[in-house]
Amino acid sequence: MASFTQITEKKRTRRHKNAGAARKRKLAAKSTLSYDELFAACGEPQKAAPKAEKKA
Repeated sequence: MASFTQITEKKRTRRHKNAGAARKRKLAAKSTLSYDELFAACGEPQKAAPKAEKKA
């Protein structure tokens, strides 16, 4: 039977590994804007760009 210290170390290692994997999953879910989202403010292709809004 494993000692309490070995059990605790394994648990800590597993939690760290799982936390890292969860962090990467969260970052990978939506890391960059799509092409459409990135250029949405530029307006339709082959048409003049929309005018900038005036700030108050």
